[in-house]
Parts: sequence; C-alpha cells; structure tokens
Amino acid sequence: MKTCVLIPTYNEENKIGALINEIRRFGLESVIVDDGSKDKTAEIAERAGAKVLRNPKNIGKGATLARGFDYLLQNNCETVITMDGDGQHQPEDLPDFLKAAENSDAGIIIGNRMLKTRNMPLIRVLTNKFMSWLISRMSKQKIYDSQCGYRLIKAEVLKKIKIETVRFEAETEMLIKASRLGFKIRSIPIETVYAKEKSNINPLIDTVRFIRFILSQK
Repeated sequence: MKTCVLIPTYNEENKIGALINEIRRFGLESVIVDDGSKDKTAEIAERAGAKVLRNPKNIGKGATLARGFDYLLQNNCETVITMDGDGQHQPEDLPDFLKAAENSDAGIIIGNRMLKTRNMPLIRVLTNKFMSWLISRMSKQKIYDSQCGYRLIKAEVLKKIKIETVRFEAETEMLIKASRLGFKIRSIPIETVYAKEKSNINPLIDTVRFIRFILSQK
C-alpha cells in the first residue's frame, strides 16, 4: 500500500525541515503544497527531500489540500496522511495510523486530541467539542475531533468526493461528504503539541464559516 504524507504549509520555515526528516525515518514520502509562503518554507522543504508544489499566492487550506490530493492520486498514492506543518502533529503517531488502516475498513481515520486537552487553549476545546457534536449528528457516526487535520484518507474516498470550499471548512466538508457516501470514519488517539505558535484559524470567523457551510448541506 503506497502511503504519502501531505502537508499544506504557510510560513513554516522554522519547523518544516525537521518535520520532513522525522517523516523520512518512517519510510514515508512527503509532499508539501506551499500556500504562497513569504519565507523560505518551500526551499527548506525541497532541501529536506520533499516534493514541493507551490501556490503563487495564498489560496486557502482547502484549495491547497485539493491540489495535493489531485497530485497524489495522479501518482497512484493509495493512502494519504495529512499533517499540519507547524509541529503540532507528532510523526511518532504515523505508525498508529498505518496500523489502524490495515485493521479497519474505515475510509478515513482521524486523530483524536480530545483525550488530553490540558495544554489545548480553552477556546479550541470548546469549539472542537461543539463542532464535533454537530458534525457527528450530520454524519450519523461518532466523530470525536472533527477539526483535527491529522488524518489518514484512503484513495477510494478522495476519488469520490470533490472539495469545493477553499478554507479550513474543507476538512469538515470531507467528513460530511464521505459519510453520505457510506464511508466509515474511525478515530485514534494522538499527541498534539501546543507551544507559542499562532494558529491561522480565527475561532470566531472560521466557526461562522463552518456553520454557514453546514447549514448549506442540509
């Protein structure tokens, strides 16, 4: 089973090189889609051995993921693991995703950060719990951490869904569309690091976008 790690990036020059090197320790290929970074993210990623696709300007996480998925499907990738490039997602969890994929018929396996929330900012805890409850109801299956971007997606899912949103709500769109097509979604616990990095998600604005998207799906 050919597995590739897809990382959308924006101004992650301080973290991306070390992350790619860690991923290589597990024998996995990294594909970076750089979303118009103003720093040296793309150059550092290339030097670390990743395949890099560059967006000439910032177009949003959803559109960036869609470009990466298209590239990987064209290159016969059977399973895609998506990770953030800011160091929050730990490469040590990669074997757990691969093992879960081998032992499950799920189309998507999503990381669950909600078992250890002590270091997670309170606004994220509350937002994640609310959105996960809402999306679980819409998907008619339990999703513990719907906002987690660390997930494994099988090619059969990616071939059947089209991502139409361009920002952070794309990850929610993927879960809802996959569920409606009958794909199972499973969760595994993961470790997540919260340091002093600044999230690109605006809790208020992006939550409003999520709700607007969800209302449009009813």
